Amino acid sequence: MNENLKILILQLADDHLILGHRNSEWTGLGPIMEEDIAFSSMSQDKIGHALSFYELLNEQLGMSDADTLAFKRIEQQFTCCHFVELPNGEYDFSLMRHFLFDHACNIRFEMLALSSFEPLAMACKKMRSEVKYHIMHANTWLKQLTIKGTEESKIRMQTALNECFGYALGMFETNCDEKSIIQQGIYEGEEAVKTQWLDAITAILSTCQLTLPTGIEAVLGGRKGYHTIHLQPLLTEMTEVIDFDKTAKEW
Repeated sequence: MNENLKILILQLADDHLILGHRNSEWTGLGPIMEEDIAFSSMSQDKIGHALSFYELLNEQLGMSDADTLAFKRIEQQFTCCHFVELPNGEYDFSLMRHFLFDHACNIRFEMLALSSFEPLAMACKKMRSEVKYHIMHANTWLKQLTIKGTEESKIRMQTALNECFGYALGMFETNCDEKSIIQQGIYEGEEAVKTQWLDAITAILSTCQLTLPTGIEAVLGGRKGYHTIHLQPLLTEMTEVIDFDKTAKEW
């Protein structure tokens, strides 16, 4: 059980760490001050989630401490999906990534809150209360820019959805033996998450008069250590302090 559980939790941690860092780049650059504050707050939440997962790996499953896992691994040892690595681009792209990622995160945490691995269940029960605010924020802005927006804002959000969707499908890639995890009641698995996610986002997108693109293949590889050209520069920036001073503590 332990090896598959480690892989599952590490994937969760890496996704949240990298997207938390990406979203923090909006600080001071958001379209309005409210969004500077919102993205900064959600970034803190995601990095906090990553810390909780890394501490679980250390304290419950015997892996390295949180600082080592977050800041002292090489690129190929990260298991984040490609979606979280991509540069922020324009605000429409970041908002759509936020919408798609956090809806998946909400469903995943709801499932994991029922996990037979009690430390993981306890952590996700706490985190899901924060993620509910994230999806509320994403839904509100998506509707604002489509239902109440201009023709241009609707087109931009549809274009962002088209650009994001293949990468978003890559969120459900896994590199562990899910059959074992499902049988032990640890987790229902990524296919179950994806099914619920598609139902949830389709309903909201329909209300916003946006359409899921068809014939799109999932962009895979991140879970197995094959990353985009964007991850290494992000890791270099993220570890700048600890690389300068090996005794520095980032958390």
